[in-house]
Amino acid sequence: MPIKITSANFKNEVLEADVPVIVDFWASWCRPCMMLGPIIEEIAKDLEGTAKVGKVNVDEEGQLANQFRISSIPTILLFKNGQVSKQVVGLMRKEDLLKSFGL
Repeated sequence: MPIKITSANFKNEVLEADVPVIVDFWASWCRPCMMLGPIIEEIAKDLEGTAKVGKVNVDEEGQLANQFRISSIPTILLFKNGQVSKQVVGLMRKEDLLKSFGL
């Protein structure tokens, strides 16, 4: 299951993680985000133990969305060692998403 990422747990769950972290910025009113949801859940299951997967609701966590200049959703960021190493915007197939992140 993807972790619910908030301003309160972002540092601990993402920045200080010792594995790569995939963070999905989404909103409940965004149709492509809702279509991506099950794919993100599958990726979370597939990568359990080797990477973390989290979701940020941009309506609830506007500060995080602004911090990472999220202008379109869904936006998926890959963090490695506390830094954004890759960014993907839009709905993608699971295979393409993992490939673009090199996972």
